[in-house]
Amino acid sequence: MKHLFTILAISLVGTFIWAQFQPALAVGKEAESAATLSSALVTKDERVEHLHKFLLSHDSPLASEAGHFIAEADRLNLDWKLVAAISGTESTFGKQVPYGSFNAWGWGIPTGAQWGLAFSNWKAGITAVSEGLRYNYVDKGAKTIDQIGYIYAASPAWANHVRFFIDKIEAFTPQIPSLIDVTL
Repeated sequence: MKHLFTILAISLVGTFIWAQFQPALAVGKEAESAATLSSALVTKDERVEHLHKFLLSHDSPLASEAGHFIAEADRLNLDWKLVAAISGTESTFGKQVPYGSFNAWGWGIPTGAQWGLAFSNWKAGITAVSEGLRYNYVDKGAKTIDQIGYIYAASPAWANHVRFFIDKIEAFTPQIPSLIDVTL
């Protein structure tokens, strides 16, 4: 009887421990969320690679931040090409900025001034400009590039330049052999 009690106790403890390390099965809405989460972790966002290669082809110091451009655009429900295109218009994709400012967007630099706002790094600039566009432009009624441009820049050509770079990003196909992926 003593052995039977010991075996039963060990069996219960073993079952309890085993159950703790088994994956939980989700049903209904939880199952859909779990499936979405796991597929989101596995799926590679092609936009990041596309923008990264585009910025590399322009020797942009912003190339390593392609993922941050996309993440901020998604978080704030903006076109994923918009903030990068503005950097193309304002600073040739970050190549012509006030020294140490990390301000590739002319953000907070009044017309004719050589200096304005500075950011601590490219990520901070991307976040500030993305949030500024969302909260101070789009949420206040500037829904099109022309409407944004009317507020953002003194030049009436600004919106056309931004659209030009959006189109270039969208249509980009790498021409530099090191940027072309080949799968056999």
